[in-house]
Amino acid sequence: MTNDRKRRIVLCYPVERKHIAEIQASAPHDEVVNAGQEGVAEELLEADIFCGHAKVPVPWSEVASKGRLQWIQSSAAGMDHCLVPEVIDSEITVSSASGLFAHQVAEQTMALLLGLIRSFPTFFRAHERREFTRRPTDDLRGKTIGLVGFGGNGRRIAEVLAPWNVRILATDAFPVQRPAHVDELLPANQLDDLLKVSDVVILCVPLNARTAGFFGARQFAAMKQNCYFINVARGQVVDEAALIHTLNDGRLAGAGLDVTETEPLSPTSKLWTLPNVIITPHVGAQSADRVDVSTRFFCENLKRIDQGKPPLNLVDKHLGFPLPEHHQGLSEAQR
Repeated sequence: MTNDRKRRIVLCYPVERKHIAEIQASAPHDEVVNAGQEGVAEELLEADIFCGHAKVPVPWSEVASKGRLQWIQSSAAGMDHCLVPEVIDSEITVSSASGLFAHQVAEQTMALLLGLIRSFPTFFRAHERREFTRRPTDDLRGKTIGLVGFGGNGRRIAEVLAPWNVRILATDAFPVQRPAHVDELLPANQLDDLLKVSDVVILCVPLNARTAGFFGARQFAAMKQNCYFINVARGQVVDEAALIHTLNDGRLAGAGLDVTETEPLSPTSKLWTLPNVIITPHVGAQSADRVDVSTRFFCENLKRIDQGKPPLNLVDKHLGFPLPEHHQGLSEAQR
């Protein structure tokens, strides 16, 4: 990407003036446009660089066919919002925020998991009735934890869990660089081996063509009786009807869901009324300084692009996530 003409940088994430000024300082010769959701579809047609996450329909095929857009820096880890076939087949460079908010996702995971293990759904309902009665609880200590997906979020979750005297297993499409605190790191095709021994199963896989709907009735049947199930990945990787059926059958001890198949979750969903489910509205990656961190990360990558280097978190567009050698989620932006 050259600097022989004024580039047009289009933003679509909740920036404030200070963030625009920070980006402009990193690219003093470029035009920075804060499109917002209401203007992103139009502004993208004349963009050289895009940073953000369009949550409205965008004419990606037209954007790709124009040949002007050179780089997409997603402000999200999930890439389904922009990785349409026309973008995948184009020369557009794509990078993600994968792992950038792994600290927060790990905290959300622990909140859901400990809430289930310490019977918080039961106690919350008792609270509403002003009922001060002891009920049975469970223990995290000594359990076998199965992490399905071992990218930035999975690795951080493992780090947080390690001091709790648990056994940690993980599966991943690229089972490399196993940390000492992870007992086994298995290839993705050995998922059943993980499921049959895990007391807790935590989903933290990316959403792509391979993972959409992959966790269904067969996987739930392979899990141990009274296993806890946590999903901090994406709702669409789970067959929600199979999850509800498994919960109704009493096979699971509980489910902690930060994501659901359809968002927002319908008020008529049976998940709302199940007694052993905790639901949060896809807030796992929220952070008090999320926009600050996202902006610093974008500026880091702007510098790399201008130096002729690949951006951090360079996405393999066919896989939908960065390969291990390009994954740098916890960069200088968050250290």
